[in-house]
Formats: sequence, C-alpha cells, structure tokens
Amino acid sequence: MDESENPVELGVQLLARLEDAELALPDVIDRIETITTHPETTRAILEEAEKRGHITREGDTVKPAGGQFLSFESEVVSREGDFECRRCGASISTGYFMKLEAGEHGPFGSSCIRKVTGRE
Repeated sequence: MDESENPVELGVQLLARLEDAELALPDVIDRIETITTHPETTRAILEEAEKRGHITREGDTVKPAGGQFLSFESEVVSREGDFECRRCGASISTGYFMKLEAGEHGPFGSSCIRKVTGRE
C-alpha cells in the first residue's frame, strides 16, 4: 500500500465489497489485517464501515450490506512478477490486486484473493 493512501478508507471500501452473507468478527479482522494490523486503525475501519451502512455488527457476527461486489474482470487485476501475498506471506509469481477508489490493494495469491473478497 502506498503511504499516501488512507488505510481507514481503503479498509472501509474493502468491507463494502465483501460477498459473504455473514462473517465471524475474526474473519473480518483477517481481511482488515491485509491493510493494517494496528488495533486503533482496525477499530476505526469497523466503526466507519458500520456508520456508512456497509456492515452491521451483532456481537461477534458481521453482516455485509452487499450489492457492491468486485468485478474480477475489471476491478481485480493480475500482474506477473515476484510478489509476496499480503494475506499469507507466500511468494507468488502472479499477484492479484483490487482496484478500489481509495487505491490499489494487493498483491494476493489466487486463493487469498478469493478468501479476502468472500468468494471462497
């Protein structure tokens, strides 16, 4: 992530695009940790996403509002290179990047991009 990008905005946009019907809070935090591991920033992302209506929280369950799914054809791009997955840390030769309004987020490996977006 470029330092000029706002991690809270990037996190809110990531949560707005989740395809899961509902997630346990630790699974949501797993996705946020691809952006930040800072507890205050994580909390700010969750609070802002809830305030904007992108998610609702009931105890340890998070329900995405849905409807704004990423298009794998236009909003997830792949690039060849020598990358490290932002989610699992594996070395990858094909990196998948999410194009969000707040900036590009990635790279992810093929299974991690599906996990982060909720397609798996």
